[in-house]
Amino acid sequence: MSETCSTCGLPKELCVCETIAKESQKIVVESVKKKFGKVSTIVSGMDETEINLKDLAKNLKSKFACGGTAKEGHIELQGDHCKEIRTELIKLGFSPDQIEIRQGKRR
Repeated sequence: MSETCSTCGLPKELCVCETIAKESQKIVVESVKKKFGKVSTIVSGMDETEINLKDLAKNLKSKFACGGTAKEGHIELQGDHCKEIRTELIKLGFSPDQIEIRQGKRR
């Protein structure tokens, strides 16, 4: 007998908790200029307990062929990917209405 999810009650193979969590996240994507003129893309607003940030960061880094990290509740990608990241997040199951793009912040 397969294990069941404690949240939705379905077998682990059919669990829909992460799918439901992806649709309810309010995601903010912003371009940030750092030291020495380097630009980074910050993806924040996701709940770490419901979504595996390390897996999501790995998918985004391979898609955009860049370096990056998942830390402190956000994903940081090297380079400016604000134009393309919205379509990639939608492909990964996030709601298009919940994605907000911000430009040009300095850290």
